[in-house]
Amino acid sequence: MLLGKKRRLGRKIEEITVGEKLAMTEKIEDKDLLLYLGLTDDANPLYIQHDYASQTPFEKPIVPSIMLTGMITSAISKYLPGPGSHILSQEIIFPKPVYHYGAVELLFEVVEVTREEHTIVISVAGTNEKNETVIQGKVKVCPPHRLEEIHGRALENF
Repeated sequence: MLLGKKRRLGRKIEEITVGEKLAMTEKIEDKDLLLYLGLTDDANPLYIQHDYASQTPFEKPIVPSIMLTGMITSAISKYLPGPGSHILSQEIIFPKPVYHYGAVELLFEVVEVTREEHTIVISVAGTNEKNETVIQGKVKVCPPHRLEEIHGRALENF
């Protein structure tokens, strides 16, 4: 238990402004795919079988869309706004597939800050090595709340 221990939290809503951006590149490695598929027990042949995928319009195995969504949510939790954030909703489309061993350049931009609701909206765009759009969407996020000093009331949840 981490009672009273300092935790690094992301930025307060008052510190976030419309127009802020974050860019990052995620490379899809075999180990990442195998970990994801193992954790979810997902045996979709489109994700892992070259012989099956070669007979589809995709022509080779693709990365699961939900795994790409995980990369987006991880970036929000780690960087913008950071630790303590909570995703409230998301609307994401995947116009083109991402293939094994591919790289995705992700660009995040804060497009709305609503202090009264304690929410921000972040647009996300992802492109592959050919500069084709593979991800587009918006994510509504609750930035981290500031914590009060630990006292008896804080322990009621334990």
